[in-house]
Amino acid sequence: MRRVLAIACFLAGLLPVVAFASGGDEGGLISLDKSLIIQAVNFVILLVLLTKLLYKPLMKKMDERTQAIQKSLDEAQAARAEAQKERDDFAAKIQAAHGEAQAIRAEALKEAAEEQRRLVDAAKAEAARLVASARQELEQDVRRARQELRREVADLAIGVSQQLIKKSLNDSEHRRIVDDAIARMGQKN
Repeated sequence: MRRVLAIACFLAGLLPVVAFASGGDEGGLISLDKSLIIQAVNFVILLVLLTKLLYKPLMKKMDERTQAIQKSLDEAQAARAEAQKERDDFAAKIQAAHGEAQAIRAEALKEAAEEQRRLVDAAKAEAARLVASARQELEQDVRRARQELRREVADLAIGVSQQLIKKSLNDSEHRRIVDDAIARMGQKN
């Protein structure tokens, strides 16, 4: 409204200048009579009508449009901020998941190393047990073999003694019997 009044005052101020420029009474561009007042009133009415019918609705639409654009900009800014927040949250979640995966991996490696150590210890213990068992069996076999050898030697000695006693032998027969016993002993081992 202030603009309209400013324009009307400006034009009203120009009227006398234009009137004097017309050259006085001779019917120039503007004549200073009652038609000038009617024209001025018509101009003011036209100005008021144009302001009411065109200028105010146009300014109202422009304000609405400005508000709509500002609202869209605010919404876009809010959406951008929300997207940035979600991106930061997602990056934090990825970082946390990566850290958790590293922890799980480290734990799995630790468990695998522990399991490997346990298996190696168990294998060493089993090997030691098998070696001890084999030694025991070997010692038992050696003892049995010695006992059997003693029995056989004793049996041979008894047999030789019996033969010697039954016969009175001379030295050559005695040697032959001992050599036979030694040969039989060598064949059994």
